[in-house]
Amino acid sequence: MRTLVISDLHIGSRLGRDVLRRGAALDALLCALDDVDRLVLLGDVVELAEGRAARAMEIAGPVLRAVGARMGAGREIVLVPGNHDAALVRPWVRRLGTPLPVDAAMPPDATPALARIVGWLAPAAVHVHYPGVWLSSRVWATHGHYLDRHLLPESAFGVARGLLGRLPHDGATANDYEQGGPSLTRLEASLTRWLPLPPAALVDDVANYLRAATMPGRSDAPLGHLLSPLTSRILGAQMRRASMPALARVVHRLGVEADWVVFGHVHRLGPLPGDDASFWAGADGRLRIANTGSWVYEPLLLHHAVPPHPYWPGGAIVLEDEGDPQAVGLLDGLGAGARPARGGWARVSS
Repeated sequence: MRTLVISDLHIGSRLGRDVLRRGAALDALLCALDDVDRLVLLGDVVELAEGRAARAMEIAGPVLRAVGARMGAGREIVLVPGNHDAALVRPWVRRLGTPLPVDAAMPPDATPALARIVGWLAPAAVHVHYPGVWLSSRVWATHGHYLDRHLLPESAFGVARGLLGRLPHDGATANDYEQGGPSLTRLEASLTRWLPLPPAALVDDVANYLRAATMPGRSDAPLGHLLSPLTSRILGAQMRRASMPALARVVHRLGVEADWVVFGHVHRLGPLPGDDASFWAGADGRLRIANTGSWVYEPLLLHHAVPPHPYWPGGAIVLEDEGDPQAVGLLDGLGAGARPARGGWARVSS
């Protein structure tokens, strides 16, 4: 079985940096589906965190219908919500009343919005799992937003305990991660929703850079003088609990026994040729980690960049049966001329 995993489409985002609403990017994805037996949508598929759910769903409808039609009957689509589209399943999770397994199967009509998306993806056979799904006996996939709980340095945690709640411990369940306090995702989404477009774009740029700073091989995109003092202070705390060690901690505390974990959330495709393999592994070296990248254009991280690039939109993970996950860039062929047009995606040919 050939599996394609993509994440962080953020379809319907206010800033228009989600590339699949544009024809060239969508065509490239649809072509990539032709030799795929199973498509995994690993979270943040529709941008539901900005408070513009109706508009985001309106934009997402044609995209997801095209994906479902291309997959067709007899092939499988697995949907695993993330933090930006958690509204698809979180009400059902809160009503469950029992510990949530790491690969819980969700009813396709758990919420009205989820039922609409499942309907759009027909005639493919659609299965919904949360917070993760086993792709093989060796590979577990999850969006990865639970890692945010472990980015704060332990030494500073006591100060924030009243705000964030207790850190999940060994033997934790997914419910423990669902019981977080104030969400930085909600704060970012709220600012992006209500601010005028130029400052909203700046908020998004800073958030993307801070997310990237928790990953190895951080982008060398220049920061303006106004941003540098801010990021130098914040990154000092974040880098103590970088994303992949934090993800490995989540995997351990949930008791997931996997050789590989595939995740999204941080938008950094990898591991890629030239990456230090030690960064893409758990502390004991046994667990290996892969990231799907994203399908959004992030101007600050891609300043003067050309593909292949870890933050170029169109990232994906390919999995063959029981083999190792492989990172690929499905939009690298769109060429170096791809740039955001007024915050969006410029349709170009290579």
